[in-house]
Amino acid sequence: MALARPLAGRRLLLGITGGIAAYKAAELARLLVQEEMQVQVVMTESACRFVGVATLQGLTGKKVYTELWDDSVPNNMAHIGLSREVDAILIAPASADFIAKLVHGLADDLLSTLCLARSCPLWVAPAMNLQMWENPSTQRNLARLQQDNIAVLGPASGQQACGETGVGRMLEARELLTEIYRHFQPKSLSGKRVLITAGPTFEALDAVRGLTNLSSGKMGLAVAQAAGDAGAQVTLICGPVCSPLPAVHQCISIVSAAEMFAAVKDAVQDNDIFISIAAVADYRPAESFEHKLKKTAADLTLTLVPNPDILQHVASLPNAPFCVGFAAETEAIEQHAAEKRKKKKLPLIVANDARLAIGSDDNALILLDDAGTHHLPKAGKMQQARLLIDHIAHLYNQHTKKHACNEER
Repeated sequence: MALARPLAGRRLLLGITGGIAAYKAAELARLLVQEEMQVQVVMTESACRFVGVATLQGLTGKKVYTELWDDSVPNNMAHIGLSREVDAILIAPASADFIAKLVHGLADDLLSTLCLARSCPLWVAPAMNLQMWENPSTQRNLARLQQDNIAVLGPASGQQACGETGVGRMLEARELLTEIYRHFQPKSLSGKRVLITAGPTFEALDAVRGLTNLSSGKMGLAVAQAAGDAGAQVTLICGPVCSPLPAVHQCISIVSAAEMFAAVKDAVQDNDIFISIAAVADYRPAESFEHKLKKTAADLTLTLVPNPDILQHVASLPNAPFCVGFAAETEAIEQHAAEKRKKKKLPLIVANDARLAIGSDDNALILLDDAGTHHLPKAGKMQQARLLIDHIAHLYNQHTKKHACNEER
């Protein structure tokens, strides 16, 4: 199965201004080219002091423009040609000086001129010292950019090149890649309601101990983000995780499998799609103690009872939503996933090797549906999530059309 990359064939003008964060632009260009995006770089004079033209030209395979007056450009109108040939412009890093230029419509070099002449979306990724960021003039300029429908991406907080710590660091290359993905992600789930479970559960034994697993929840959070970017109204039910939660319509935090089951039953009504990614504990202690159990010389015997099968419950509901399951296996991965899909009558199940996936930033997925088995090679979980959401949207649309035809008969 060939799944298209959302950025493949898209055209981005990457503008680089002066600042130590310019080195991140080189990494961003590399990541974008890997996603088969066409990247055209334009650099200011001061940017050339921080990163070399040859570096960006080598990474993108395209001529890097730095001069407003360039004899190689027909009619010396690079500011017109370049701004008309791209789908969006991203300035990363965007210095305080360049942000001020944008606000006041100044056009004294190629990059500022083409921004003024553009007919496409413009995004800026600020990078500057903490005091420069907090200066009232900078804040006024940022507010004006947003009034002018120019998106401001970041900045982040952290240690800065000057030695100070605070807000002003440019977003990392992968964070900017996510923002670019968000813009170009097809709105294949526009208007749909999607319920997603993510993360591990914790089954208390006593006041401080319990049964859990090593799931980080990263895959589930990525899928929630991707579904939202695809236009869905997402409800996320999430167990204990350390990663930042995505911006979704509603996020419900739970601890135990019983709490997750109750939350799913309350939220599942009227949802179009249910994606069960959470690593729900299969068993819980039959008895949970209010206080910490004290260690003794005697053996401790625990009685475990099964937790409810949340996915099975949802899939068995009258007028059940389109259900997608996950199978984290360690052996005979495809076989066990296929058996689980058949048992629960799922239109789609997603399998992976739990030993490689749990806690990792990357994942390799196997998608099993009525059409067969589809392998997604190892990649970042955010990228995998976007590909998965595209596939779910495709299957859901097929399912909806088939259901409508059956009703007409």
